[in-house]
Amino acid sequence: MKILKTLLVTAAVSVAMMATAQAETKKIALVVKALGIGFFEAANKGAQEAAKELGDVEVIYTGPTTTTAEGQIEVINSLIAQKVDAIAVSANDTNALVPALKKAMDRGIKVISWDSGVAPEGRSMHLNPSSNPLIGNMIIKLAADNLPEGGDVAVLSATATSTNQNVWIEEMTKVLPNYKGINVVATVYGDDLADKSYRETQGLIQSHPNLKAIIAPTSVGIVAAAQAVTDAGKIGQINVTGLGLPSEMAGHVKSGASKSFAIWNPIDLGYSATMIAYDLIGGAEAKPGAELKMGRMGTVKLDDKNEGAMADPFVYDASNVEEFAKIF
Repeated sequence: MKILKTLLVTAAVSVAMMATAQAETKKIALVVKALGIGFFEAANKGAQEAAKELGDVEVIYTGPTTTTAEGQIEVINSLIAQKVDAIAVSANDTNALVPALKKAMDRGIKVISWDSGVAPEGRSMHLNPSSNPLIGNMIIKLAADNLPEGGDVAVLSATATSTNQNVWIEEMTKVLPNYKGINVVATVYGDDLADKSYRETQGLIQSHPNLKAIIAPTSVGIVAAAQAVTDAGKIGQINVTGLGLPSEMAGHVKSGASKSFAIWNPIDLGYSATMIAYDLIGGAEAKPGAELKMGRMGTVKLDDKNEGAMADPFVYDASNVEEFAKIF
């Protein structure tokens, strides 16, 4: 009888120990480019949401005080010493962080990058906020949605050599046949300078009297274009859209110069990065073709570079822009 009791007590202790081990809190570090930036504060809000949903996660929100690789390396080395379970980093430098992150991975820490990527040898996967095809489709869709009968549209880009801008415009051109009656009449370049973007917009207004929309896939250009349209007295005639920041565009949405615009939602981005890190801690493998879990955001499928896109760019309009303007 004593032996049976001893066995039962031993078994109970073992079960309790296993339950404690399973319930042990996982530490996921969200490393941002620098502290005190609204975009990243919003990403942390999403990460904390994920931690609350998961229940057994502590998110360590951290980063340097300035946007330097050296500052991030110092933070990463500190996290290695703390023996965190995962590091999710938005990198200040693609290559400079690799040695520190390789050291983290050698210690068994799961490492991913998000928003701003790390070279493949320094992480297991990278989460892009969106993808070039999704962005290209979104910027033309934003114009077309407010032009049911079609019309003339112009593009105000950054520089003529800007890789991402050119790729987005190329992807936009590919899907243009899907939007009947939309004619792209010109593409001009403001060089991501507010004054030049403003002047280029003035030129578009003068050269194309039937212009119905201006697409600016640049946060500098979209604000300058909206101001130029306002100053020209063309609100209600020309809609300015593209990619912008809510804090900079809220006034132009309120005035009607812009009906809507898009950018990735940093809350969703921080949430998704945390969920992916948790999935990898749990044994999921980051490899081409793999689908990693992102909670309410669904799954992300990895390509041959172990990169994946989170979602369509998030659309901001009169219904939500004020709320997000307080964040970034």
